[in-house]
Amino acid sequence: MPAIFAVGDLHGQIEQLRKALDFISNDAEAGAPVVFLGDYVDRGPDSRGVIETLMQGQAEGQPWTCLMGNHDRFLLRYLDDPFYEDPQTRNPHFYTDPPIGGAETLASYGVDADPSRDPRAIHADAVAAVPQAHRDWLAGLPRYLATEDQIFVHAGIRPGIPLDQQVEDDLIWIRRVFLDDPRDHGRLVVHGHTAIDLPQLYPNRLNMDGGAGYGRPLYPALLLGGEVFLLGPYGRARL
Repeated sequence: MPAIFAVGDLHGQIEQLRKALDFISNDAEAGAPVVFLGDYVDRGPDSRGVIETLMQGQAEGQPWTCLMGNHDRFLLRYLDDPFYEDPQTRNPHFYTDPPIGGAETLASYGVDADPSRDPRAIHADAVAAVPQAHRDWLAGLPRYLATEDQIFVHAGIRPGIPLDQQVEDDLIWIRRVFLDDPRDHGRLVVHGHTAIDLPQLYPNRLNMDGGAGYGRPLYPALLLGGEVFLLGPYGRARL
């Protein structure tokens, strides 16, 4: 099986991204493809820097695939409509509400998202501040990547539905229906979206969201020959 790296939800944590890239570059399989599992924005301090780093790496020819997450789509839809509420959220939230973390994303673009300001004024500043190139990059992100041995996706898949018939809302938002299903999906599903304390391997899936969006460390994984390793400052640790 060819080697491939996976990186979980980043949520604006530029320093954690830099560390993860260092861990990958110091591994013996450095140069193998890297899949980023989405949620590049919100909550952390430098969503703009995360996007620019990923865009630059791809432009330089790095073998990086960046998938779309629900927060990435929320930013796009907010830029089209300041009062957009995603029906997939458990409770109605606007993009700049604290549970979403969009105010931190806008701050990284120099936008004052103080809640005392008129939301229309915040939105106008955001539309002017977020480069069109960033919007185009986010809009063009694939929703999943399938290899011979894995399915990489932000949130998961709806069990029993062929991959080419999965709907976007499930790919970037699904939780319990997928997480609680023990069946073999034919390939290991590598996902993020549901934050836990550390990436964890299950019989049918690998959850890579170790909670970087909540300040926890970001550890990439190496998938190699049917084994999964987390990468950190001391090298590999087998899951």
